[in-house]
Amino acid sequence: MNIKNRTVFFIVALIAVIGFFVWRFIRPMNIYVVSEAFERPIDTSIIPAPLRTLRATECAACHSDFYDEWRTTIHSQAWTDPYFQADWKFEDKQQTCKNCHIPLDRQQEYKVLGFRDEEKWDPILAPNPAFDPKLQHEGVTCAVCHLREGKIIGVYGNTQAPHPVKKIDDPNQICVRCHVVEGNRWDTFFRFPPCGTVAEIKATRNTRASKQGTGLLSDTPGNNAGTAAIEKPQSGAPSMNKAPTGASGEITVPDTKRLGCVQCHMPLIKRPLVAGGKPRLARRHLWRGGHDPEMVKRGLEVNFKAAPDDSSDKRSFILTITNVGAAHYLPTGTPDRHLTVTLRLLGKGGNILKEETHTLKRTIMWRPFIVDLWDTRLPRWQPRNYRLDISDVQNTAAVEAVVRYYLVAEERLKRIGYKSEEPLAYDVFQKRITLKAN
Repeated sequence: MNIKNRTVFFIVALIAVIGFFVWRFIRPMNIYVVSEAFERPIDTSIIPAPLRTLRATECAACHSDFYDEWRTTIHSQAWTDPYFQADWKFEDKQQTCKNCHIPLDRQQEYKVLGFRDEEKWDPILAPNPAFDPKLQHEGVTCAVCHLREGKIIGVYGNTQAPHPVKKIDDPNQICVRCHVVEGNRWDTFFRFPPCGTVAEIKATRNTRASKQGTGLLSDTPGNNAGTAAIEKPQSGAPSMNKAPTGASGEITVPDTKRLGCVQCHMPLIKRPLVAGGKPRLARRHLWRGGHDPEMVKRGLEVNFKAAPDDSSDKRSFILTITNVGAAHYLPTGTPDRHLTVTLRLLGKGGNILKEETHTLKRTIMWRPFIVDLWDTRLPRWQPRNYRLDISDVQNTAAVEAVVRYYLVAEERLKRIGYKSEEPLAYDVFQKRITLKAN
């Protein structure tokens, strides 16, 4: 190849590379792979008698306690939540999002006949004659978790219910249908998948609690936090990344039993399954998480006190924060969620003399490739210390520490043009220590 041909080849290659990078910066990238688990909605072609519509109000006729709890949850707002709607529209209303936010086929206006692309982001749709708009507005409703193959599934078998019942040995199988989102692709370099809660649990499974009885995963007070969730997997246990799926797409590997999803987010309670029935162990249908400040507070242990080497002429304070209650990282879920630790020195008039803020979040580069850059969130049982030194002891009247939880990043709100009517951040710890005058 002569010099002229080499020059032409180099120029063409350079233009191609530049064009590729420009395209990757402009084109929205799919941050996860559409897996078999949620490429299609849940089949409801067979509705068990005496049910007719699968609406939650039908279930409430017998299971009123469960219904009353469900109504208060984020699950019940999975479709109507205004932030989700704004975010979904910003992302071009991807069809696959519906399969977790309104997972039943009759909750969706269109049927998925197939896909035009190998990645399954471009479905072939047709009008759905069974579409129920009222059912759609129930989001993750009762039948999403409890209906499979024309039967109502639960942890109890034959309870003499008026509808057919199928026993499920591991309810965590239901959770992971939507809460395992993988991202294994040539252009993605995740340490954890996009919503990597399950991967985070697996990554820290061999960690042991520094003290007994501090976790949330235990169903009874005083037990070690999530004993079932922290044991080593059995040899030969199948990988969650290549897990077999059931008829409706739910992951069905034994490994899910050690995740502790329901043990933490659906605590045990003894009550009748139906009004007037025999009291038995059941689970609260609340699924409290990041939207519940008290749940987050129970997951964290925060201490703010004088440093061990503190003296009259050298004052220092240390904030120690530990994830003691969650098997996954805190925060978890969408990468937008994060914590901030703010330490302040206050003057005698209450003015701020010095302030420093540390952000505990997962930082990801989204263009032109998806790369995990760093992760400063809290793995379980690994204390994190932040030190505040006082250089001007005479003029410092107090020190203050504030830990704040953010459900979404401010940058994201601005990008999608969303203004929330409700607060999307809240304090989980605040303490002020007054310094004694010398």
